[in-house]
Amino acid sequence: MAKSQVTYNKIEKEKKRLKKREEKQKKKEARKTEAKENPKGIQFAYVDHNGNLTDTPPDPQLKEQIDLESIEVGIPKKEEREEEEPAAKEGKVSFFDTSKGFGFILDSINQEKYFVHVSGLLEPVSENDKVTYELERGPKGMNAVRVKKI
Repeated sequence: MAKSQVTYNKIEKEKKRLKKREEKQKKKEARKTEAKENPKGIQFAYVDHNGNLTDTPPDPQLKEQIDLESIEVGIPKKEEREEEEPAAKEGKVSFFDTSKGFGFILDSINQEKYFVHVSGLLEPVSENDKVTYELERGPKGMNAVRVKKI
């Protein structure tokens, strides 16, 4: 006859598991009976005028009336105002490749370089030309647009 596959270790582990389950059930029943005999905690929770939870109802004299029309949901519309044209900046064309159709303008005030594409030119330019331009945000930074010679 074949010997049973259940070893001594497996039997002990099963006993421990059953014992833990039994203890857990006893603790659960003890908590239930204690809660019935001796209820604790806040039965009703109120929110006071500061937004804190309390067990006492808030004072009705501290209640504020809020006009529903004054509540704005979302972003308020911008006021109508005249469109100001952005100030044209001045600079010098530091590099321009006509075959590839792009170049760079060096700002005369802060000495920053801005990319310029042939599509942003109002008239043809070459290197060392003094120009006026406006800036627009491009995918890789600020680009010079509406570029014309001075």
